[in-house]
Amino acid sequence: MTAKEVIASIRNVPDFPIPGIQFKDITTALAKPDCLKWMRDEMVKRYKDLGITQVVGIESRGFIVGPAVAIEMGAGFVPIRKSGKLPAETLKVSYDKEYGKDTIEMHKGALNENDVVLIHDDILATGGSMLAAVELVQKAGVKKIYTNCLIELEGLNGRQFLSERGIEIDCLLGIEVDE
Repeated sequence: MTAKEVIASIRNVPDFPIPGIQFKDITTALAKPDCLKWMRDEMVKRYKDLGITQVVGIESRGFIVGPAVAIEMGAGFVPIRKSGKLPAETLKVSYDKEYGKDTIEMHKGALNENDVVLIHDDILATGGSMLAAVELVQKAGVKKIYTNCLIELEGLNGRQFLSERGIEIDCLLGIEVDE
């Protein structure tokens, strides 16, 4: 499996979730065992020697590869969910996204000052949800934060947006927004 083959397996869905958005649907890649394994293995290679203690996945597609990576690295998994989805006391951050506003939450006490965290999501678009996730994890007072997305939508300036805020991000694949 190659990066090019994984990219070729990603489906474009026009006008989803609203008109004008070209949605990159990774479910077609996830349905292929070789693609899924490639994504997991590439992430593990990049992060296995960094002392990661917790992988934090952003709802919902961050819940797919994130736990598999956590298991391979001997780390735990912590979900970041949309508001109102977690049953216990939470920490919250609200943010603007490409097509509206959102609030994300994480259970209070899920992370601590000794944790080295890898925040993971499927796609980096404009960077708003990743910035919110970093701010949320920072509230827990962790030791170190790494950020990762499977795919960067190049041309939407998410990497630049995060970089201007002191956040480095690693993405496995880059796709032009019009591909």
